Amino acid sequence: MKLIVWHGADVQFFGIDWVGINPENGRKLMLSAVFVIAILVTSGLVRWLVGRVLARGDYASTQTKFWTRQGFSLMSTIFLILGLLSIWFNDPTRLATAFGLVSAGLAFALQQVVTSVAGYFVILRGSTFTVGDRISMGGVRGDVVRLGFIQTTIMEMGQPPSIQGADPAMWVKSRQFTGRIVTVANAKIFAEPVFNYTRDFPFIWEEMAIPITYQADRGRVEEIMLEAAKLHGIDPNAMASEAKADLQVRLGIEPIELDPRVFFRITDNWLELTVRFIAATHQIRGVKDAMSRHIIVGLDKAGIGIASATYDIVGFPPVELRASQVSQTDRAIVP
Repeated sequence: MKLIVWHGADVQFFGIDWVGINPENGRKLMLSAVFVIAILVTSGLVRWLVGRVLARGDYASTQTKFWTRQGFSLMSTIFLILGLLSIWFNDPTRLATAFGLVSAGLAFALQQVVTSVAGYFVILRGSTFTVGDRISMGGVRGDVVRLGFIQTTIMEMGQPPSIQGADPAMWVKSRQFTGRIVTVANAKIFAEPVFNYTRDFPFIWEEMAIPITYQADRGRVEEIMLEAAKLHGIDPNAMASEAKADLQVRLGIEPIELDPRVFFRITDNWLELTVRFIAATHQIRGVKDAMSRHIIVGLDKAGIGIASATYDIVGFPPVELRASQVSQTDRAIVP
């Protein structure tokens, strides 16, 4: 008994007629497998060669490597899709019919996947972010380490105390890496805002608040805070002129104050002095640590303390002490 029997254009396997299996489809299947292997091998070889060439040059930055790999991935995907379509659909009418059916099925069953792929091209075309940018996307804050067709991979960072209650909770109380790698669907860019800390302006405004008593030398405290901000923050005069031009011209933002400044705020318990300054996005915690140490030393030298929530007792109500009356019998008993 023969296992495989050919009946014209059909195939009989174990006595069963298999629909759609014929010599033509077999040849197409073999050709498709060879074509897919050839594309994968060629793409891997070209990316390996380009990586070796870029590694030897002075311009081998992370951005260059990333966009080179992305370019080859896109080209390989396009060639692969066109090649498979040419192999299996040599009739344009059949191709249009199949494409319509597949599109309808994908739109219904894979909505998130299709949206994520569309988000990928929007990210590339709209310059939303790229690898190395510090962003906040889908409730995740951190640096982009990988950008795929469906997901974006982010090296998560901690959160300042003011937003520690955010979901998910953080144990790192500043903008430093937590060690967790988080993947976020590209579809999030259509539903939520994306905050980019580095794309167009690689600096960020920060603030530090110091409470002092109303009797303290507030002028001296202001001098100490400004001195710390100018010493450890970014000098506006040393900033790249291109960055300031992008901020003020290309983005349509009017010239704004970049020099450090101290602001006063009156409260019920103390006078709050807040210094506003500019720092590099990836150096916030180090800068604030250095400024805190500088301010504490300056306050100690000036004999100025930091105010805290205390209570002053201004008086007591009068206290009257009365001697208790003891009976004659009790006095006799007492030795």
